[in-house]
Amino acid sequence: MERYISKYVKEDLDKKIILLTGPRQAGKTTLSKMLGNNFDYFNYDDVDDRISLQERSWDRAKPLVIFDELHKLKNWKSWLKGIYDKEGIPPSILVTGSARLDTYKKVGDSLAGRFFQFRLHPLDLKEINTDLKPDDPEVELDKLLSTGGFPEPFLNGTTRFYNRWKKSHLDIILKQDLIDLENVQQITQIETLIQLLKGRVGSPISYSSLAQDLQCSDKTVKRWLTILENMYVLFKVPPFHKNIARAIQKAPKFYFYDTGQVLGEQGIKLENAVACAIQKELHFREDCLGEEGKLYYVKNKDGKEIDFCISKKNIPSLLVEVKWSDNNLSPNFDLFKKFFPQIKMIQVSKKLNREKTFPNGAEIRLASNWLSKLTLS
Repeated sequence: MERYISKYVKEDLDKKIILLTGPRQAGKTTLSKMLGNNFDYFNYDDVDDRISLQERSWDRAKPLVIFDELHKLKNWKSWLKGIYDKEGIPPSILVTGSARLDTYKKVGDSLAGRFFQFRLHPLDLKEINTDLKPDDPEVELDKLLSTGGFPEPFLNGTTRFYNRWKKSHLDIILKQDLIDLENVQQITQIETLIQLLKGRVGSPISYSSLAQDLQCSDKTVKRWLTILENMYVLFKVPPFHKNIARAIQKAPKFYFYDTGQVLGEQGIKLENAVACAIQKELHFREDCLGEEGKLYYVKNKDGKEIDFCISKKNIPSLLVEVKWSDNNLSPNFDLFKKFFPQIKMIQVSKKLNREKTFPNGAEIRLASNWLSKLTLS
C-alpha cells in the first residue's frame, strides 16, 4: 500500500533534505524504498553501512540516497549539513529515524532552512479505508483496538502474533534505542512507568503520584516521559485553559501510539484510537499542508470534561467526545460551547442506533464512519 504522505515526500525530494520520523516499525523504511526503484540505502545499525557513511561512498549517480537511523551517528547534523552545503541536490537525501529528529542533537540549530520534516504514524481507520478499501470499517476498527495500527501486526490480523510482536517492539525501543540515544540506566523503572501509564490512559497524570509509585523525583518522571515522547512511545495531550473559567491548567493526559498496549475497558482503547487518529491528522496537515493545529482536552475544576479539543492558531475549533455506547449527547458540550460560540461539536460512539444532529450544532456519529473520513473541519 502507498502510505498517506508518500506523494508529499516525493514532491519535496528535490527541494530539501527530507527528515522522515515516527515510531519504530511504523513503515518508514518501507515507504522510503517505495519512493522509486533507483536509490542507495544505508542503515547506521549495519557495520558495513557505517563504514560507507564514514567514507561518504554512496552512488551519486542514483537520484536518491536513504540514510536510515542516521541520528545515531555522532554529530550527525553537522555531517549532514556539510554534505548538503557542499554537494547539494541531486541526489535527493532522505533521513529516517525512530526518534524525534527535530529534538535529538538539536537538529534545528544547524539544519535550519535545509530540511522538511514528515512524521509517519501507524495505520488508522482513514488510511485503511482509503488504501485498503475494506468491506466493513467496523471490522477494521475492532482489529485496530485489539492489535493497534502498526502495519506488520495489523496486516497479520491475529492477537497471537500481536502479543508476541508488541513485547519485542518495546524491548527494542527500551533496550537498544534508548541506550543508544540517552544516558539512561533505569530501564526497569521506565518499563514500570510504561506499565503504569497503560492503565491510566484517558486520565490526567499526576507527576507526584507517579514519582511516589516509582520512588523517584517528579523531575525524573518528567524527564522519562519526555524521553518516551521523543522515542514515539506515547504522546502528551495537555489541557486547554485559555478563556475557560475554573479550568485546570496543568495535568496532561498521555496516549500510546500503539492502541493495543492500552489496558482497561474497550471505551478507553477507543479513546486512545481516536487520539491517535486526530494527532495523525494534525501532524499530516502541519507537515504536508503547512497548517497549524494542536490537540488538547478541556476540563474544569468541577470535573466537567470533553475528551478532545482541536485548536487552530490557538483558537478552539472542534470538541470531540468519545463514547463506547451512548445515544445521548453529553451535556458538557453546552458548558464549554459558551466560551467558544462558533465551535463544532462531535460525539463519536462505537455502538450507535442512528446518527443524529442537534439544534445547538452538535452531532453524534458512528465512530467507524467518522474515523474513516476524518477531516477535523
